[in-house]
Amino acid sequence: MSAPQGHRGTILVADDNEANCDLLSSLLSAEGYQVVCVADGQQALEQLNSDTIDLALLDVVMPRPTGFDLCQTMKSKPETRLIPVILLTSLNSDADRIHGIMCGANDFLNKPVNKHELLARVYSLLRLKQFTDELDNAETVLFSLALSIEAKDPYTEGHCDRLSKYSVALGEKLGLPEDLRVALRRGGLVHDIGKLAVPEHILLKPGPLTPEERKIMEQHTIIGERICSPLRSFRHVLPIIRHHHEKWDGSGYPDGLEREQIPLTARILQITDIYDALTTDRPYRQALPLENAFTIMREEVKRGWWDASILDEFETIVLGSVPLQPAR
Repeated sequence: MSAPQGHRGTILVADDNEANCDLLSSLLSAEGYQVVCVADGQQALEQLNSDTIDLALLDVVMPRPTGFDLCQTMKSKPETRLIPVILLTSLNSDADRIHGIMCGANDFLNKPVNKHELLARVYSLLRLKQFTDELDNAETVLFSLALSIEAKDPYTEGHCDRLSKYSVALGEKLGLPEDLRVALRRGGLVHDIGKLAVPEHILLKPGPLTPEERKIMEQHTIIGERICSPLRSFRHVLPIIRHHHEKWDGSGYPDGLEREQIPLTARILQITDIYDALTTDRPYRQALPLENAFTIMREEVKRGWWDASILDEFETIVLGSVPLQPAR
């Protein structure tokens, strides 16, 4: 079976048996794939760090490190964890297969390799990798657009990155699962992406907004949600984008949610957002000391604006962890 145009890629073959490497290279090259062969796990790691690899075929029992260990290493690193891994093995026990699954392997092939099975599985996993790359590219575009908004105002430089770090740290302290912590990281970056639709004379206005201008500005949460909604991977980010300007007493926007109606992730981000605004320089004032910032936020809690329990948790993080404090 020939790999259709657009689905070809670079395949790393790691096997200490030269004959096996030659056979796999021959089979894959004949189908139009670019093949890189190495003889052990260390060489495979070096190749992964230096080249763009789309799929890895790893011999389980190769030396330093084994295929199991290399697979586990790949799946633990952000830059390689999405590369599909096929383990090549002559081991047939259930324990070995379970171990491979636990290491993150996407598939197994028994030796001696069946040509048609090899090509079918390689094609299928590379096709999946292509979809993953397209999704990753779409996310990258969104992040770039969000940062372009930040770049318009020199006083907000680094704001999105700080929000991501603060929010994830707070999510971890509150025991949120990984998918919601990922949403907080992304939400910190793209929460204001809807401001792309806000005219610059409103977005960068130094003084108070008129009622008409404020109405336009408040649409950015709805527009931001609409921009990001096509990405299924952003399903947990959408509530953050839409609701990070709601208030505990129901006086926020766009939906007037109150108390626990406001998604927890949105409540987390809004606390970190306010804190960052208070503790960084603005055109109308210098950055406030941490204690002053928290005093102001406590007063706003009394007015019914924010979730006091989340503010409590965030204050313990900031006051107890110097690295989380933003640079002045």
